Amino acid sequence: MNAGESQRRPWIVGVSGASGTPYAAAVLRGLLDAGESVDLVVSRASRLTLLDETGIAFRDAHWRDDLRQWLGRGADGKPGVFGDVRVDDVRHWAAGDLAAGPSSGSYPVKGMLIVPASTACVAGVTLGLSKDLLQRAASVTLKERRTLVVSVRETPLNGQTLRHLVTLDDAGATVLPASPAFYAGATHIQDLVDFVAGRVLDAAGVEHGLYRRWRGELGGGARTA
Repeated sequence: MNAGESQRRPWIVGVSGASGTPYAAAVLRGLLDAGESVDLVVSRASRLTLLDETGIAFRDAHWRDDLRQWLGRGADGKPGVFGDVRVDDVRHWAAGDLAAGPSSGSYPVKGMLIVPASTACVAGVTLGLSKDLLQRAASVTLKERRTLVVSVRETPLNGQTLRHLVTLDDAGATVLPASPAFYAGATHIQDLVDFVAGRVLDAAGVEHGLYRRWRGELGGGARTA
């Protein structure tokens, strides 16, 4: 292990099967723009969602090419909107690899962001099922008292899921619904996606410029639009 590897402390980004793969792409771009390292876990279910929402097949053997294509695509589905996004400091772990680094508390990370988080993922993390690497890494994040942000994307929410979310909050996680706001003067679907991604990064303490912050001036969003 070289000196760079020994000093590397990434954010784990877990992508579950809920609709909302553009949210994950925006968070990943935000982390990389901020100079952060990323360990990426893409669940099996999320690959179906990604294929459905973008037409991109995420393959373990070709993950760098697939990730570049994904991160270059806009929230409206147009390819190449963000150009050739550099993914040099992204490490991909297969969802079925329970011997991966993030499965252990001794593996150095800053924390974990699950975006989007499906209700099945929420349940698995809450109950400690560890049925795949995403859930195991989240359980490790909680037990090590590291930052865990869970961006749940579902509506409506039933009582069981609400109880799971309260349990996660009690355990120290930040429950952050993928709920866009409009005061930032959104004029495009990308603006709404970037607002949610920005709030995820806010919860992680990562600096970004993804949305216009509230400044206490009524009508600011309308003037921006």
